[in-house]
Amino acid sequence: MMTVLPVLTVAFSFLLTLLLLISFWRKPKKYKSLPPGPSPLPLLGTPQYIGDSAGCKYFPELCKQYGPIFTIWKLTDPEVVLCGYDVVKDALLNHGEQFSGRPPAPVVDVYSEGYSFPSLEGERWRQLRRFTITSLRNFGMGKKSMEKQVLEESRNLVGAVSKTGGKPFNALNLLGCAVGNITSSALLGEHFDYQDPKFQELITTTRKFIYNTHSPLHELANTFPVLLNVPILKQKIFKESSDLKAFVQKYIEQHRHSVNPAAPRDFIDYFFIKIKEEEKRSSGGHFSETSLLMTLISLLAAGTETTTTTLKFALVLISNYPEIQAKVQQEIDEVTESQRQAGIMDRAQMPYTNAVIHEIQRVLDLAPMAHYHAVTEDTHFRGYTIPKGTTVIAFISSVLSDPSQWETPTEFNPGHFLDEKGQFRTKTAFMAFSAGKRVCAGENLARMELFLLFCALLQKFTFTQPPGAERQDCKALKQDKMRSLFFSQVCAVPRSQES
Repeated sequence: MMTVLPVLTVAFSFLLTLLLLISFWRKPKKYKSLPPGPSPLPLLGTPQYIGDSAGCKYFPELCKQYGPIFTIWKLTDPEVVLCGYDVVKDALLNHGEQFSGRPPAPVVDVYSEGYSFPSLEGERWRQLRRFTITSLRNFGMGKKSMEKQVLEESRNLVGAVSKTGGKPFNALNLLGCAVGNITSSALLGEHFDYQDPKFQELITTTRKFIYNTHSPLHELANTFPVLLNVPILKQKIFKESSDLKAFVQKYIEQHRHSVNPAAPRDFIDYFFIKIKEEEKRSSGGHFSETSLLMTLISLLAAGTETTTTTLKFALVLISNYPEIQAKVQQEIDEVTESQRQAGIMDRAQMPYTNAVIHEIQRVLDLAPMAHYHAVTEDTHFRGYTIPKGTTVIAFISSVLSDPSQWETPTEFNPGHFLDEKGQFRTKTAFMAFSAGKRVCAGENLARMELFLLFCALLQKFTFTQPPGAERQDCKALKQDKMRSLFFSQVCAVPRSQES
């Protein structure tokens, strides 16, 4: 008996390995019409190219080697990468419906119970996205009422920055407070003092939640979902999402019995009203307290950190380009006559400032790959056949630096967004918010915040580097992006004190 068991174990292991190898050998036949790419290892795929950081490092070279469409492998599953403006535009805009799916995301799907806003698919995605955009518009997104709120917050921000007294400081927290207040007012119905411990908890918890979604452990669990069955690992992976859930859940409970359908106060009220409507129709399904909770978490995460870090990078970058900063300030002064704040209607009369903000976003390249897509059906695309459900990675970074679209793609050049008459020109290659059916739902609000807060700060202050710091160009700042976003300091010198 003692000798039989090892033999059976070896035989079973051999059989299992053989079946796996046969399975892997058959997969390329199923995917024979996929784009070319590096040869995958049996069962392991191309692990060196998997993940956001690996993609940013290797995709440009793979694009040169295999062309603007190539395939990498996550274990035994293919991922098709799209590079360059022409290809990404063709996929996301011309074939938007076919490329509008999302691939499985085990970690997110587990903690969100299938209601994570960025990962939604099908009819659930369509209904929740349509409702969210409509509700935010009803609450003022893109309207005068929201502009008024942003302008009020900009005054709070200017007051907080003035207290730095022109000394070096990290603007990340103050910018986070300003953007966080705009978001929390719209979603949760509460405005905070910048020093409020509860507010700092919200900002910190949201930031940790976002960082966790990009952590190596998070990526490992997405690759091997079985890890979510290990209690210690599961608790560690879900800690930040659990903390943010608990914070937001308190607001849902506060709203549950105080909603007035005739006068909704915020997004939570609008959602509760929708839940009641669906209950009366007995349609159920997509609108529940669970989907409310997860939609709020998604909007808080997407609506605060991206705008905050973009503004932080803007101040660091502009402090290294004093001549560009001076031109922005001159334009603000001329349009406002130095008597009032710049409003959203002034944007049309401030083409240079608008161009600078767009160029900052292009150079920053905050989300090089954004959220991954998946094809919703077998898709014939540019001579290849991509099977239904295949993950598709739109390499947005390659669009924002495509030399066919930008005269000087590696330089900070506001002229990219100006025509020969100095007027602002829109460019479809500007995909900082992604493009197509999955374009960022909060794009209009983010654009408003960036313009109004940026103008408010440059109207009152000149941003310089700390004493002794060497000037850096955009290439250096982008290469050390983490430092620029989270650790770099600037000095806010009141313009009234400038000589």
